[in-house]
Formats: sequence, C-alpha cells, structure tokens
Amino acid sequence: MNSTGRLVPASRRFTAAALAVAVCLSVPAAASAVPAPADLAGSARAVADYPPELATYYTQTLSWSPCADDLVCAWLTVPLDYSNPAGPTIQIRVNKAKATGSAANRQGSMVVNPGGPGAAGLDFTGYVARTVAPKVNQQFDIVGFDPRGIGESAPITCLTGRQTTVWLRQDGSPDTPAEEARLMSLARGISNGCLRMSPDLARNIGTVDTVRDLDVLRAALGDAKLTWLGYSYGTYIGTVYAEMFPDHVGRFVLDGAVDPANDGMQLSRGQSHGFQVAVGRFAEDCAERASCPYSGGAKGVIRGINSLLARLDVRPMPTDSGERVTQAYGLTAIFLSMYSTSFWPSLRQALGQAKKGDGTGLLSLSDYSNDRTGPNTYGSNMTSAFYAIGCWDGPATPNAAGLRAAAASWSRGARVPEMARSMSWGNAPCSVWFDHSDRTPAPAQSTTTSPILVVGTSYDPATPYPWAVALSQQLATATLLTWIGDGHTAYGSGSQCIDSAIDSYFLTGTPPPAGTVCR
Repeated sequence: MNSTGRLVPASRRFTAAALAVAVCLSVPAAASAVPAPADLAGSARAVADYPPELATYYTQTLSWSPCADDLVCAWLTVPLDYSNPAGPTIQIRVNKAKATGSAANRQGSMVVNPGGPGAAGLDFTGYVARTVAPKVNQQFDIVGFDPRGIGESAPITCLTGRQTTVWLRQDGSPDTPAEEARLMSLARGISNGCLRMSPDLARNIGTVDTVRDLDVLRAALGDAKLTWLGYSYGTYIGTVYAEMFPDHVGRFVLDGAVDPANDGMQLSRGQSHGFQVAVGRFAEDCAERASCPYSGGAKGVIRGINSLLARLDVRPMPTDSGERVTQAYGLTAIFLSMYSTSFWPSLRQALGQAKKGDGTGLLSLSDYSNDRTGPNTYGSNMTSAFYAIGCWDGPATPNAAGLRAAAASWSRGARVPEMARSMSWGNAPCSVWFDHSDRTPAPAQSTTTSPILVVGTSYDPATPYPWAVALSQQLATATLLTWIGDGHTAYGSGSQCIDSAIDSYFLTGTPPPAGTVCR
C-alpha cells in the first residue's frame, strides 16, 4: 500500500502525533466490567487450527523478561518464507503492558499497531496502555510488536544514512526533465538497495506476511481470537487478517480506515484531496490568531505558504544549525503538521521564522517527521521499510510520464499545488520496484461473524473519511463510528464520546449503535 508518498511516511506522522500529544489527552471514563466471554479468554483454548507444517511456530511459548518503560518483552519466531516453513527463520520483537486487574477478570490480549507501513510498534504499547480507560488495561494485556522488516524485527535496509538524507532532500515535485530524471534514478536506487543489502527479506516482506506473523503471535499469546487496535495502515493489516483468518477475529477497532479497493495512485489521490482540505482548515485557524505570520485571512495564509514553497524551490533557506531547508523539507513540515492540530502552533511559529528568512522551525518539524537524529543518522529504518512494504504490497504505479500527468491533474485548482504534485511523484519508487505481491486491490471480503468497529474522522487528511465509509460497507459485520474533527484518527485524540464508545466495545464486544456521530 502506498501512503502519502515520498515525503513523510504515514507511520511516522501518526506515531509522532500520538506521542507528542500524549501528555494532553484526556483519559476516557471507565466502562462497566462484564464477565470474560469464552471465545476471548483462556490460554487452554488457544487455537489448534493451524497447518501442521507450522506447528512449531503456533505452539511456541513466549519467554517474557523486563524491558523498557516497565514493560515485558519477548521474541516470536516465524518463518522467513511461509512457503518454506522448514527454512530460515526471523525473530519478531514483542512487548506487553500486563493487565493491571485480577486474573479472574482478564479477557486476553489487545494487540496494537500505530500505522505505517514502516512504523515500529514497541514504543506505542505504553502509550496505548496509558490512553485507554483503566478498566480496559485492567482486563487486557496491551501487546505491541515491530512488524517484520521494521525496528528490532529483522529490519530491512534499502538506503544508507547518507542515501536517506539525499532522498529526503530531493525535489519531490520536479519541474524539469533533469529533475524528473534525478528523482527516478534515486527511486530505482531504493529498490536496488533493498535487493543488495537485504536480498532475502526484500522478497518476504509485506502485509500478507505480517498478517501471518500476527496469527502466530495470537496463538503464542494463548488467545483463541485476536483483539486488535489498528490505526491508519494498521486498519489494512486488520482487514487482511479478517480476510485470511475470519474465524480468529475477535474485537477489532479499525481507526483511520484504509479502503483496500484503492491502488497506490487512488490512495495518493484521495490523500492529496484530504491534505488540501486540512491545509485550508489550518489556514482558517491561523488567520484568526494573533501569532499568524500572514495577513489577508485564510487566503492570505495560503498565499504565504505557496510563496514560501516557491522560494524554497529556488533557494534553500538557512537555519541556525548551518543546514539549509529545501522545498522537500518545507513540504514535509507542512504535511506533518496536518496530522494533528497539536502541531499547528509549531507550524505557525515555523512559518513566521521562514517569513524572516530563517528555516530553523521548518527543519525541526521535518527532522522530527523523518526521525532524523543527525546529519546522516536516523532513529529507525522507517524510510527503507516504508517503500519495501508499500511498494511490494500493490501493483506498479505509472512511469514518469504517468506521474507527471497525475501531478498536473491533481494540482489544478489545489490550494497548495506543490503538495498535490508531490503526492503523485511520491509514487516514483513503486513505479520502478523490482517485484510486487500477487495480491490486487479489491473491496474487503471476510466471512467473519464477529462485529468490527470502523472509525472515521471527518477531516482526516491521511485516511479520508470516505474510506471509512467504504470499508464499513465492505465488511458485513462492521459498524461505522464517526468523529467530526480534525487530524489523523480519533481514538485517544480528546473526544470523550469516541473514547467511551470504543472502550465499551473492547470491554463488552458490543459496538455503538449504527450511525453514531461524535462531535
């Protein structure tokens, strides 16, 4: 699955937003406790319905030991290649915030995923444990994991640190044939780098393999059915799981839903529109504040942003660190800031500095989004994993001529044309990827009988609300929960209405009434 393109993988944007606002999120009220249903509780009834050749993996026992943030950690062993289960294996890193209540009230494990593709999940576990209602953590172990190819789980390498910096600085909305050729050459370098530096893993990575790992994890946790909290790309993981393992679906919350019927270009087109709406709402908010650096109302703010991006395209802007901010970094800062209104004050400040010729604030936002820790160092392999998984998952995107045509079409009439153009060109790596999964985009089809809760946010830029509507209609047992609000995803974003509805669903298995809207 392709996400928002080259500039800022959705994984980092969501994770960054979630961690940044954790201190100011309200803790939802506790829902009523109910007895644990037989289909969720009890390791003695964990699955026995697995292929015999995978018995070693499905029957393994996790060895937990203390690790960071008062959690416990373990390693899960899975095949590198599920078509050759007797062959090489890899290790998936898992952590857990133990249920805080009594064993008698424990309902099992809730496995969580922050999005992506490319997002490490280990740091997310403690955040979720602190965000959910106390009674949810009392009755569920909160379990996180780094999906294969990410973080501590056999991380894939497609780019060196220096190559990552070159790629992230590269003009992502080329204006000339030379700039197009440069972009496509760097895109090929990512694909070639995966094959050169991670040749075995590069052909055994993607959502289908992650879903297979997830079912092995469910069994190793001792749960007959999987309880799942997936955000953004995590909703796609959950959807594919519901298709592949319908009888193992427990309580599923899919927040910030992805429509699996969309191919890479359709996803990017939907996101392009979503980000244009979001930047318009930012402009309206900025225009009403004394700290806004631009005059002339919301239109004046948009003019200021367009002027800034045009300036950066010609002449990178100096910063207090000595590095210069390119247009690509400026776009990254803007894209990141649309993920949560908690970033809007920082963006206003950064735009004010840039108006005076100082790109320091823009660089800070961009570095945070890209998980950059030094000139050519990064805190994770997010960029490599984003393309390795996203480009493998879907069919090839158009060649340079097709990307150029889409960029022209999407930018026509857009508030910030450079954002729209970059959304198309962000698919360049997937245009030249070495191979692709045989799974094709299609509406979700699952025979599960378990109720699934799909959550959509009206002004979500990265997973536009129509995608949540579509997924809820594709899954026969799904209920749609709507939040009228800004930012990417809803649960834990400050809406008591949303949080209470989801907490109650996790505790009781009963979704809110169809058509529930939280404002």
